[in-house]
Formats: sequence, C-alpha cells, structure tokens
Amino acid sequence: MFTGIVEAIGSVAKLQQLGSDWRLTIDSGKLDLSDVVLGDSIAVNGCCLTVVEMQKNLFGADVSNESMRCTALGQFKGGTPVNLEKAMLASGRLGGHIVSGHVDGVGNLIESSADGASVRLVYEAPKEIAKYIADKGSICIDGTSLTVNEVSGLKFTVNVIPHTQTETIIGDYKVGQSVNLEVDLIARYLERLLQGTDSSEEGLNKEFLTKHGFG
Repeated sequence: MFTGIVEAIGSVAKLQQLGSDWRLTIDSGKLDLSDVVLGDSIAVNGCCLTVVEMQKNLFGADVSNESMRCTALGQFKGGTPVNLEKAMLASGRLGGHIVSGHVDGVGNLIESSADGASVRLVYEAPKEIAKYIADKGSICIDGTSLTVNEVSGLKFTVNVIPHTQTETIIGDYKVGQSVNLEVDLIARYLERLLQGTDSSEEGLNKEFLTKHGFG
C-alpha cells in the first residue's frame, strides 16, 4: 500500500526482456534503500513492483507482460526519470490517499498551462475508467496523489503546486505524454457493491435502501 506522496525521483538504468517477461533496473537517486530488502515493494511511476535484486543504489524488479500492456512502463528508456515511493509503514502518515500501486489505465496529457505559480494540467482518461474520476476526488498520476479539480466527459483537470513540480517528474511533462492512472480505491469497490455478485442478487440501489428502512 502507498500514499501517492513521491519520496524521490529516480531513473531507469535498464529495461531488458528476459524470456517472456521483463527486468526493470532502477537507479534509486536519493531514495534511501537502507531499509529495503528483497521482496519489498516500491512504486515506480505508480506501479507496485517487487524488488528482486539490489546493488548499491540500484534495484531490479520483474515486470510481467500484463503490466507492460496495462501501464506506460513499455515507454521507458535508459535515463527516463521516474517517481519512486516505498510501501508505507503502518506507523506512517497517510499524506495523500490510499494507493494500491495497481494501475487502472494509461491516460494522456492534452493541455498544460500556467495558473499562478501552479501548472494546470488537463488529461484524457480511458473510457473504461473515466466514470471513477470525480470532481474534488483523488487520482494517482504516475504515482503522485492529486486532487481532481473538474471533470468533463473523459477529460479531467488537476493543478500542481510548485513543490510537487520540483519533487516529482510531473514538472517536466509535455503535452501528448502518456501517464499511469490509478483511480480512487473506494470508487471501484462502491461500483462492485452496487452491482451485487450475480443477476439473482439485488444490488445496492434506491429500492434496496427503501426496502430496508433507509428511504
């Protein structure tokens, strides 16, 4: 589990195909790896990856073909900057929002403009996940927890303050860039609750609530 508060900017040292899967090697930059052991999780641009090898300031993680299909990891090249966050401790602060590190889809930056000292970014989300994005809700973009300002169809807008521009890779984004998106965890579970488990089970709706005394 993560918070979407990026701890450091690292970079891609190497992305190589090993048989049918991939091995991603990351230069951790200023991220402290002294308390990281093999098997720990680190979010790389919002993707939860398991550390399978370590050497000084480098760590390696295996990436499945499924992850390559569902994320923007396949666009990585040597030197590509990345957002890094170690899995949160139970004793830590939940400074952003609850982030699983399971990317829901890939979005695209379609507009970027100055808004005072902040930058206003407009993204387009895939149709299948746009319904989970709400005004003033939370969204995770490449591992960064942000608040959604407004939503219009498949488009949504966020404002990024100077601190976030400096401490993450978001300050270098260009129009047309693809990013990993993870929607708010609560929205996904709420939809499932509303659906019920099968066609014979009544989902959570107005009629259900009225029948059980909540009308």
